[in-house]
Amino acid sequence: MLGLKNRLRLLSLIVFLFAIMLAAKLYLVQIVSGEEYTAKAEHQYVTGENYFDRGSIFFTTKEGILVPAASIKLGFILNINPEILRQNNNIDNVYEIINEITPLNKENFLIKARKKNDPYEELVKHLDTEVAEKIQAFKIEGLSVSKDRWRIYPGESMAAHAVGLIGYNGNELAGRYGLERFYEPALNRNQDRTFINFFAEIFSNIKSVVNENESPEADIVTTIEPSVEAFLESEIKKITNKYSSEFTGGIIIDPKTGEIRAIALTPTFDPNFPGNESDSSVFRNRLIEDRYEMGSIIKSLTIAIGLDSNTITARNTYNDPGCITLNTKTFCNYDGKSHGSNVTMQTVLNKSLNTGAAFVTSRIGSANFNNYMLKFGLDEITGIDLPNEGKSLVSNLKTNRELETAQASFGQGIALTPIITVRALSALANGGTLITPHLVKEIKYKLGPTKTLGFPKEEERKRVISQETSAEISRMLTEVVDRSLRDGQVRLENYSVAAKTGTAQIAKPETGGYYDDRYLHSFFGYFPAYEPEFLVFLYTYYPKGVQYASETLTESFMNITKFLINYYNIPPDRETAPPVRQ
Repeated sequence: MLGLKNRLRLLSLIVFLFAIMLAAKLYLVQIVSGEEYTAKAEHQYVTGENYFDRGSIFFTTKEGILVPAASIKLGFILNINPEILRQNNNIDNVYEIINEITPLNKENFLIKARKKNDPYEELVKHLDTEVAEKIQAFKIEGLSVSKDRWRIYPGESMAAHAVGLIGYNGNELAGRYGLERFYEPALNRNQDRTFINFFAEIFSNIKSVVNENESPEADIVTTIEPSVEAFLESEIKKITNKYSSEFTGGIIIDPKTGEIRAIALTPTFDPNFPGNESDSSVFRNRLIEDRYEMGSIIKSLTIAIGLDSNTITARNTYNDPGCITLNTKTFCNYDGKSHGSNVTMQTVLNKSLNTGAAFVTSRIGSANFNNYMLKFGLDEITGIDLPNEGKSLVSNLKTNRELETAQASFGQGIALTPIITVRALSALANGGTLITPHLVKEIKYKLGPTKTLGFPKEEERKRVISQETSAEISRMLTEVVDRSLRDGQVRLENYSVAAKTGTAQIAKPETGGYYDDRYLHSFFGYFPAYEPEFLVFLYTYYPKGVQYASETLTESFMNITKFLINYYNIPPDRETAPPVRQ
């Protein structure tokens, strides 16, 4: 009797386990992989189906709504069997019918239709359902449509340099630029996975979720806000068009968290039609990969270092000679003039005086200043989740010679990537710590829980200046906007805005030295100045007919600032203008 009971228990356990396995398998087939199996099943009844799958990329609105940035579209391929088509039809008449419904190159059609011993030729890809049904209604023998799936970018050129695109490398179709490339392991869909052993599927994905080095299939959710992105893109396009710049770029970031709300370059491209671009360099993300001498926005770091090292205060003064000669080389203020005696450090920022920045380094000492600058991460990569991040060229910060140190203090002789510049400047805004700029905040795994990406909190991040220094440099940069930027005409009555412009001569790559008539203009600012929600960085390369960044970039910076204040309903942080502090 006991043996019978044990056998019954064993049998019940087997039935129970089988039921669990069946239910789990049903869940996998209907819920997790339902779309894949449906498409695979339909493939049995449609000739030549192109089955393609890939994870989606999403923008995120300020309300938290996900907006597709890259997804899969379903449609049809128009194809022919040349032998059957010729035997049963007049191919000229067939061409006229098709061309009436969807444009078709006649020469290419006739070449394919006349091929011998060839059972399959594709005529048109990516047809929508309405067009496919019209063609099918003619019931032309030798002509058919098959299911098609392909990558689409609904926003077209929106955030194209960040989103990236897919392309072929040999026979492999995979991410080639942007997030498409960086998150390839998660976005890629290995079609063989659909038919592997069920338990292997479960356990391999569990292992992948646990082991971050093995990414399972997933969708990714970005920090990019589509309305903010669209506004940034419209502004940088205006700059490029107005001043005939070679290119213009911008980044809008939360300086406290490192979340990038918008990132854009112009000229740009439409990843739906990458073949339309004759120059592949348009795909390169200059904001991440390329290096530039940034000019006077670096004075903000210089003054902050002076404050943090207790070497200067905003009220300290120096006698401005107009030009300084160090190690047999002479450099001057932007106007080549002396601005008198008893020039304050606040005036150095207000009037962007090169001699004043050099004075600060002379007080600090070359070695100490250079070490401070490197603490801002200028010799490192930021770790942003985009491919091909470049390193800056900062060897001049390691010589400890007076000339190189002085030049670095006003943004000359060191070449920085825009994203490294943005991270360093964010430390001025956020209380003095280095953030990790990033574009993705969530990875939604196909199997397993959604992973929210964690980045170091303020107390865990590397500190480069004190909170007191951050507050003081923010006050000084706010005065730049209130009193100096276009003579204070752009200041906002109810909002504190901290900002600085930069104008740098462009170096001659072949012969050394600098062009006399070519400049890179840069501009950064953050607001509200003491509890910043956003930091905005803009730059434009070789604008024509204008010399200073205050002329080219101020209007767009203020437009973006006002847009963000209104769009996010940022409350005012002051009622009247702050007092002038000499």
